[in-house]
Amino acid sequence: MSKRKLDNLGVSAFCESMAMMLRSGIQTDEAIELLLSSHTSSGGVLEQGLAGMKEKIEQGSGLSGAMEESGIFPKYAIQMISAGEASGHLEDILFSLSRYYADQKTISEKLRNAVTYPAVMLILIIVVLAVMLAMVLPAFTDVYNNLTGSLTASSYGYVRWAYIFCWFALVIMILVAAALIAGIVLWNSSRRNIVESILWKIPLCASILENMGMFRFTGALSTFLASGEMQDEAVLSSIPMTDCRPVEEKLKKCALRMEEGHSIAQAAYDEELFEPVYGRMLLAGERSGNMESVLNKLTGQLEENCGSLVDRLVGIVDPLLSGILVLTVGLSLISVMLPLIGMMNSVG
Repeated sequence: MSKRKLDNLGVSAFCESMAMMLRSGIQTDEAIELLLSSHTSSGGVLEQGLAGMKEKIEQGSGLSGAMEESGIFPKYAIQMISAGEASGHLEDILFSLSRYYADQKTISEKLRNAVTYPAVMLILIIVVLAVMLAMVLPAFTDVYNNLTGSLTASSYGYVRWAYIFCWFALVIMILVAAALIAGIVLWNSSRRNIVESILWKIPLCASILENMGMFRFTGALSTFLASGEMQDEAVLSSIPMTDCRPVEEKLKKCALRMEEGHSIAQAAYDEELFEPVYGRMLLAGERSGNMESVLNKLTGQLEENCGSLVDRLVGIVDPLLSGILVLTVGLSLISVMLPLIGMMNSVG
C-alpha cells in the first residue's frame, strides 16, 4: 500500500477517465490497463497505484476494493465508488467525483494563494526593517557623527525615534508572522478548532469558512444522492465532509429536523442553511424532481462565493501590508533626514 496520496487534480482526472471509458463499454480491468499504459513514467504515485489495482481487479476485486488496497485515493472517493457499484450508478458517481475534486482543487489553490501572498509580504517587511536597523540607520548616525563630532540633542532625538519606530514595527511583524506560522501548524493538526474559533470571530473569515463548508457539503450531498442513497443517509454521510465544526453544528440541526419528517430542502430552508433565494431554489428543485441539478448549481455558486470572498480578503490584506511597509520605511527615512536638512540650512 502506498503512503503517498493523489492530489485533488489527480483524483479528478482518474475519475473522469474511468467514467468515460466505462460509459463507452470498456470493462474495469481493461480501463485500468489502458490508464496504466498511457503513463510512461514508472515512479509516479498514480502509476504505482494503477499497477497494484490491476492485480487486485484480475483477482476478482471491485474497483473500490482495488482503490482502497492501492492506498493512493481518499477515503471519501472510495466510499462513494463503493456505493456506486452497489447501486449501479458507478458512471454517474465517477463523473460527480471528478467535478467534486476539480472544484476542491480550485478552492485549495485560492486559499493557498491567499495565505502565500501575505506571508511573502510579511517576510519582505521583516527583511526591509532588519536592513534599516542593521545598516541604514547606523550609516546615517556615523555620517552625522563624522560631520559634527556628535549629534545634537534635537538631531539625536529624530534618529532615536527612527530606531524606536523600526524596532516597534519589526517586533509587531515578527509576532504576526509567528502567529501565521502557528495558525498553519494548528490548522493541519488535531487542534484545528482553536484556529476556527478565532477566525469565526472575524466576519469576513467566518463567511469564507461557512461558504467553504457548505460548498463541500452540497458537493458531497449531490454525489451521495447520485449514488442512490436516501436523503437522510446522504445528509448524515455528507456532514463530516464540511471540515468545519460550526457548519457541522448547523447541519446536525437540519438532520434532526429531517428525523421529524421534513425533507432536506424544507429542513435547509427552515434552518437557513442557505440564502433565502437559494433555499427557495432548493425547494423548487425538490418538488420538480431536479434536486441533483439544483445542488450542482448551488455548489457552483458557493464555489464562486468562496473565490470572491478570498479575493476580497486578499484585497484588504495586500494594501494594509503595503501601507505598513511604506509608512514604516518612509517615516524612518524622514526621521534620519531631518538632521541633515537642519545642517544644510545652518550651512546655507
